[in-house]
Amino acid sequence: MIRRFILLCMLSFAVWLIPTSAHGYVVRAIPADRSTLERPPTRLQYWFSEDLEPRFSEINLRDQSGEIIASGSVDSRNRALLALRVPPGLADGAYIVELRPAFASDGHVIAESRVFFVGEEVGGVAGQAADDRAIPLEALWRAALNLANFLIFGAPLLYSAVLLPAWGDAAGGLPARVRRRLLDCLIGAVVLAILANFVALLQQSMVFFNADLAQVIRQNLWGVVLIGSRFGDVWIFRTLLLIFSALLIFASEYYRPLLPRLANGIWRGMPWLGALFIGLTMVTSHAAGSTLMPWLAIAVDWLHALAAAFWLGGSLALTLVLPPALAPLEGEQRRSALRAVMLRFSRLVTPLIALMIVSGIYNALNFFVTPADLGSSYGRALGIKLLMIAPVLILGGWQHVALRPHLAERMNLASALPPRTLRAGMNRAAATGQALRLEVWLMAAALIAVAWLSATPVPEPASLPADIEAPQLSQTVGDYTITAAVIPGGPGVNTYDTVISRGGAPAEDVTVYLQLVNPSGGIRSQWHLAEQAEAGLYVAAGDDIDEAGQWWSLVDIVADNGDVTRAAAEWRISDSAAVQQTRPPNIIHFAVLLLLFALIATSLQARTRHLVSALNMTPASGLLALGALAVSLGVMVFGAAMIGEQQRQYEATLNPPPEQVNTVLPDSASLARGEALYRAHCLVWQGQSADFRALRNRLGSARDDFLYGVLLGGWRDLPACEGELSDAQRWDIVNYFRTFEGR
Repeated sequence: MIRRFILLCMLSFAVWLIPTSAHGYVVRAIPADRSTLERPPTRLQYWFSEDLEPRFSEINLRDQSGEIIASGSVDSRNRALLALRVPPGLADGAYIVELRPAFASDGHVIAESRVFFVGEEVGGVAGQAADDRAIPLEALWRAALNLANFLIFGAPLLYSAVLLPAWGDAAGGLPARVRRRLLDCLIGAVVLAILANFVALLQQSMVFFNADLAQVIRQNLWGVVLIGSRFGDVWIFRTLLLIFSALLIFASEYYRPLLPRLANGIWRGMPWLGALFIGLTMVTSHAAGSTLMPWLAIAVDWLHALAAAFWLGGSLALTLVLPPALAPLEGEQRRSALRAVMLRFSRLVTPLIALMIVSGIYNALNFFVTPADLGSSYGRALGIKLLMIAPVLILGGWQHVALRPHLAERMNLASALPPRTLRAGMNRAAATGQALRLEVWLMAAALIAVAWLSATPVPEPASLPADIEAPQLSQTVGDYTITAAVIPGGPGVNTYDTVISRGGAPAEDVTVYLQLVNPSGGIRSQWHLAEQAEAGLYVAAGDDIDEAGQWWSLVDIVADNGDVTRAAAEWRISDSAAVQQTRPPNIIHFAVLLLLFALIATSLQARTRHLVSALNMTPASGLLALGALAVSLGVMVFGAAMIGEQQRQYEATLNPPPEQVNTVLPDSASLARGEALYRAHCLVWQGQSADFRALRNRLGSARDDFLYGVLLGGWRDLPACEGELSDAQRWDIVNYFRTFEGR
């Protein structure tokens, strides 16, 4: 029952494991830092590597004197984007952009500033880089919370996997003194977790609001964090689980005299609850924002933390349990009891340490892309953590060998020291538990380094593409001057900014439509109605540009009297201009994952043997099972390939490459030429026949090569256009005929 409830909680918790795009850095900036622009930008946009908290993230634009000109926030369509609309009439000079993003995955807030210039570069003006140092108070509560979580997981698991098999009586119970000490460990862990949880809320509120503790408490700012952030959602869920844990512990002791099996069941189910507590820390950790397969990063980091939790939490619980447990025992009885527990615990921990090392390597590969990343604050914090873990591993290995004298002989360790000194020291350390106590102290110190690492921002990858200016161009058509920009100018979701002026003043009394065209693919988007963001600035957004190559943007400006003015621009879209928030794995990642899976399979070898034994498989049935598995995998791989190929063929059938590619940009000059040619050579098209109306109604879905074919060979009862026409002239007619399409 308890396990089912906890599994249900785990499924609920999985809702929070939303792949984000790694903690804490700008992946694209428009304008680029310290760039010099010929004209003022219409918008400032900064894409981050993960989603932001809208209520606690802000962007400000200041002039050279420090006065705030405009402010912005998280874009409503993209939570990884901080955007600001620049007021018109920005004078030449230097401008400072203040960024204060609050990252959703781990709650970190990083303040930095950037500079751009309009006209000419101004000396003596510089931005301020983000502070990548950890906050001591955050490291403190993370260390306390990790210790509590590790105990909640490790102590009950020690009870069921080590103490009961080693010291349990015929009734399946432990001596009362041992059970009381374990209970004290668990109660202390829950109390510590509650205290750390409240400190975390206060510290996070101080960071979100950039306020001191007195302000947070006096103004109830912590309440805003609780109801308005992802951190608050996780905090509430964790608090409810802590209350539930306390009730379970109370129930296990209250009902133990009457229902001992229920009490034992609760203790056996507590490790699942501890695993859930540890998993909750993944939601507010760096793993939740990995740019490399985020779901897998969370799973591996969770596995890493669970292995460390049993090692540290179990070791600490065992250290606290040993004194009362061994107090009544003397001599050989005491040594036998200690040896029985230590051998079983060591046997369980050894593969977990190997698992922890390999998963730790994979976790590091999530954030260290180049050797230069090792020189960051995060790299230095990781180095300190490894230096503090190293003596723990050495001591653990020493203790493992001490409990197994035959290993020392097999590994020829006696040659390093006088045999008598080596054996005596190792046996004494194992017999008295001194090595275990020292190991626990070293692990507690290492836990602080682990918390410091979690509180340190990850390095900004050196492999990020350089900031690329948004493609922008200006043209004058009739009475209008149009400046268009595609932001960021790469495949994916783009913002299309169009600034329109007439007679030097912003044009506010017009309606603006925008269409994107891929001539080589014969693809046209629907017409977008651009929103007037401010005087003369019209903005639209969409994912129409889905691949690199040549694209056209068509802008129709409709005046109050219905007159339409066409502006057209040609864009060269490159892959490098896209906002990259994920990266593909390489061969090293796959190699480490393969090693990790091999370790897991090795650890589960005993259970696998039991399963095979229970199935009572003969060599023939085993061979048949392996064959069936191989065939099943082959069918799955072949089926996936076939589905992919069918999908490609389906898309090619829907949108085959055009037989003729429109080579004439449909600007105002092309429309004027096309209108004259249409009236001169396509007289029969100018009636109101049913076929003519049907052709006009198909303009929204018809491709240019289809219309070109109609001009050349006719369609239904509509004849071809008359006269000798060149390819360019036919494309002019196609471009003009498209103006009959309804908006």
